[in-house]
Parts: sequence; structure tokens; C-alpha cells
Amino acid sequence: MTAPSTPPESYFRKGFGLGAAVRDDLAADYTGRLVDYLRAHDYTLTAGDVTIRLASEFGFCYGVDRAVDYAYQARRKFPDRKIFLLGEIIHNPHVNENLRRMGIQILESVPGARDGEARFDLSIVAPADVVILPAFGVTVADFQALRAHGCVLVDTTCGSVLNVWKRVEAYARDGFTALIHGKYYHEETRATASQVLQYPEGRSLVVRDMAEAQEVCAYIEALGAGPVPAAQREAFMARFARASSPGFDPDAHLRKIGVANQTTMLARESLAIGEAVGTAMARAFGEAYRATHHRTFDTICSATQDRQDAVNELLQEPLDAMIVLGGFNSSNTISLAALCAEKVPTYHVEDAEAIDPALGTLHYRVAGVQHVEADATGWLPASGAVRVGITAGASTPNNKIGEAVARILATRGISVDSIG
Repeated sequence: MTAPSTPPESYFRKGFGLGAAVRDDLAADYTGRLVDYLRAHDYTLTAGDVTIRLASEFGFCYGVDRAVDYAYQARRKFPDRKIFLLGEIIHNPHVNENLRRMGIQILESVPGARDGEARFDLSIVAPADVVILPAFGVTVADFQALRAHGCVLVDTTCGSVLNVWKRVEAYARDGFTALIHGKYYHEETRATASQVLQYPEGRSLVVRDMAEAQEVCAYIEALGAGPVPAAQREAFMARFARASSPGFDPDAHLRKIGVANQTTMLARESLAIGEAVGTAMARAFGEAYRATHHRTFDTICSATQDRQDAVNELLQEPLDAMIVLGGFNSSNTISLAALCAEKVPTYHVEDAEAIDPALGTLHYRVAGVQHVEADATGWLPASGAVRVGITAGASTPNNKIGEAVARILATRGISVDSIG
């Protein structure tokens, strides 16, 4: 999706040159003293018998930092105008609540919108109002609806997301179905999948994980063996009804595939899915066919990869527990929690307030299980030496990481006042 040819005063993608003006506001809202201390001490804080180890890459990535900065700049640039945000700017409740307090209204998507249809009701938005596009981007239909509406647009779409869009557009232009490793309901994946609809024959299919990818592989191999049985076709169509683009036909559209991914998925799984699909095509139609009918590229963003690599490095150390901080709907945070849970008891907490020092409890999302939350009592032993690892998804500000560290220590009755 290319930038619109609207007048420059109605479309902003590079901020307003007000970075210095909002710097103090951002620092006040999101800077963490304890995080600064950890950075300066080899990402380690020891107090009493408790040692906190922070992963070397964590928290706000460049794209998130840029999106939040632009939202603050937009408020400063247009102090007297109504400002709307299409959905959450990032998946962090603290950040989104700050924007609400600044008078930025978050528009919720309209349920039931089909692919190719705008998902937001713009009836309350006047042409003179300002609309912020989130870091995930928006669908082609929503973007076109906004342009037609005539309002001022502040586009914070992450550059890494734009790179995936270019890849998916190239697939559609060249007649390849875009097979996207992601969550079909996620804002970023919906926006990415919508890019193929700019081409008459563009098609997409979203797979959540390797298990779903294996179903695609099985269908490809069935195509190679001859006509696919009607029962298998019907089951496949039902299985991926909400994850496929309009007009998707597996018999026709699984013969030429380009693999991409939501930028915040588990990198190793994305790579494995790309390879598995290619292998299935080779088994079904031969290696020469695979060479011309299969493409795959690693479109995981560098910040996501860096955070996953840092967690893997931290997990080489002995740890008694791992705290992963970030929104429960944050895909990159969920991926980090899944990695940690393979090695150590892991607690994905949405906010520092989920850790209750007085009761010695915490509320967390169970890693690797969709939409399941639980409460843990005695997660931190009452006595004895203990090592706790901590990391945070790319939408989590430093002050919330620092608060989580303080609450972990307070669970053992340790105050942070003497630290630093």
C-alpha cells in the first residue's frame, strides 16, 4: 500500500519535528530508574538473597517508540482538534490508557466486517479531525475509507510491517498465494492479508502454527496425488474459513505459494513453516516445480528476533522463575513467554500491578495456552537464594519493567530505596 497523493498537510508519516518538545513528557511517562541501574550493572541486580537478571534486549522497540512519539507529537501539533486512534496504538494497556488521558479517543473495530470491507465506523469523525494509524497498520479498505473521509492522517505503521506488505504484494502481483504465519484476527495480519486484495487474483491464507501448516502441507501432497477427495476439501475449507481471503480455493491456490509472517511470531517456527511447505511441494510435484512455485522469506522484524535471542541467552543461566512482561494480546510477548516456558517456570504478566507483594501472588497468562489466565501463590519462595529472570515485549515501557522489579523484591520484603 503506497502513501496517498493527498496534500502534505493532511497526511503525516514522518512526525511533525516536535520530538524535542515531547521528550520530557515521554520520559516522565515511560523512563525507568531501575532499568537504567540494571543496564549499568551487567543487567543484574542483587538485593539480599534475590538476584534479578534482565535480558539484554527488552521492551520498546524502534517501531513502538516511534509510534508513541508520533502520537504525543500529534497531540502537541493539534491541541484543539479531536484526535482518534484506530484501535490500540500498541498492545500495552498502560500506553493506551495514557493516550486516552491525553484526550485521544480509541475507535473500536466494528464486529462482523468481512475481508475487503472497512472495519471502523467513521461517522463520529469530522473531516477536520485527526486520525492516528497504529503501529500494526490498517487494512487497505480502512485506509481507503479514511482517504475518502478527508480527515488528517498520522501514520505510525512500523517500517518492518511495511516490508512484509511489500513482500506480500509482490507475491500477489506474481500470482503466488501469500501463506502468512500469524494470527488471522491480529490487526497486523489482517492488514498484511488485505494487501493481496489490491490484485484481482490475489489470495492469502493464514496459519497460526506448525500444526496448521502441516494441514496445508497434507493438502498440497494430496493435490500431487490426484483429485483431492471431497471430504478432505470440505474439511480444509471449514478449518480455514476465517483465515483465507475471499475466493480462496485450495485446489487452485495451493499450487504456487509465497510464505511470509506476522513480524512478531516465533522466528524459528516461521522458518520451519517455510521449509515444510517447500518440502511438501517438492514431494508432490518435484524439486524443479518447487524452485519456480515456492518462495519464502524471513520477515520477522529485527527487534523481535533480538528479544528472542536475548531470552535464549539468558535461559542458559540457572533461573528459578521467569517474568515476561507485556499485554496478554501482545504477540511478541506471547512468543517470548513460550520460549521461556520450555526451560523454566514462566509467568506472563500484563502489568507490574499483577504482582502482589503483600499476598505473595501474581496473576499471569499461562504460556502456550490461548486465553488461559491463572493466579499463582508462593511463586517466589519465602526464603533462600533465588534468581529471577525478567524480560518484556516490544510494547512494554521501561517504567513498567522497573515497577515489576520493585514488586518482585518487595515480595521478599526488600525495598528498592537503597539501590543505586
